[in-house]
Amino acid sequence: MRHAPALDQRFSLYLDLVRIAAALAVVVAHFGYFHIFDARQVALLPDFGREAVIAFFVLSGFVIAYSAESKNPTLASYAAARCARLYSVVLPVLLLAFLLAPLAAGITRTPIDEAYQFHKPWAYLPFHLLFLGDAWRFTERPPWLLPYWSLDYEAWYYVLFGAACYLRGRRRTLALAAVLALVGPRLWLLLPIWLSGVLLYRWQKTATLPAGLARAGWLLSVLAVALWGWFDPEPYLRTLANAAWPFPAIRMGSADRVLADYAVCIMVLLNFACARHAGFGALLRVGPAIRRLSAHTFTLYLSHALVIGVWMAALPVERGRPLDIAAIGVAIAVTTLCLQPVTEALQRVLHARLTALFAARARALHPIP
Repeated sequence: MRHAPALDQRFSLYLDLVRIAAALAVVVAHFGYFHIFDARQVALLPDFGREAVIAFFVLSGFVIAYSAESKNPTLASYAAARCARLYSVVLPVLLLAFLLAPLAAGITRTPIDEAYQFHKPWAYLPFHLLFLGDAWRFTERPPWLLPYWSLDYEAWYYVLFGAACYLRGRRRTLALAAVLALVGPRLWLLLPIWLSGVLLYRWQKTATLPAGLARAGWLLSVLAVALWGWFDPEPYLRTLANAAWPFPAIRMGSADRVLADYAVCIMVLLNFACARHAGFGALLRVGPAIRRLSAHTFTLYLSHALVIGVWMAALPVERGRPLDIAAIGVAIAVTTLCLQPVTEALQRVLHARLTALFAARARALHPIP
């Protein structure tokens, strides 16, 4: 039996569409978190911000497994691709946060929770660039960059996957053990969610579903997510997770929704597994538009909270006022559009430089006789 590719054009477009929807869901959730929406608007718009991040984790595992197999045959090419992608957005946004937040705090006297970091940027900038904010007892976020927590997880999952995929024997075992020991138990908890995307990719390479069954499963997954948002069992599950947490000296922090995250992960896996075989041929008609919008999602995801922080420090916001909501939304969109060419150019430069650096190192370690 001939199997469809695990990431054909239609399914790739579908995942891009999920990426767009998830990024927008995070922005909407933060409009509620930062009190831009009023209570009535919060009640009308379900908060799917955390669920969107879980979808990102599963999607990331899937796409990274695909990229490693089809585009990155060596550890050097994998490391160059992943570092270039991450730092092309992280570097400019993080530097802007450390520049604008203290400036706003000094001019407007706006209190900022992370203000202590301004006094030691030489320590905190490298700390955040190494994505150590959730390692063991740390619960650190860069100023105004609330979404950064997920990168503290995902970046180390890239490292773990690289060690597992490209190293062999004792070197692989030692590398995996060292990374797991470095990152600590919070990152262990959410690792199965990211790995589920890898397993889904490998399963879908050989699995097939009838189109009718796939469409029914896809609709079931969408209904399950809708019911999840309606009944919202997450607070109860969070209480259970905190009660079962075996490390009293370490706060669960961003991992305290782990039980709910596992449940959402199952829904996302069902959605993705069925979407591949459900057809969705209509996406091909709007493929270029989906690709263009999807290219902006990482920049939007990381920079929108920075825009909100600058806006709320510089200008008064009347909670729930449509004009304020629209203006902040436009500011986020304009910032994303302006940053995107910068991040794309930086990604190309970083990828070229890192590729050359790793190639030179390989020649030095293994000179050709």
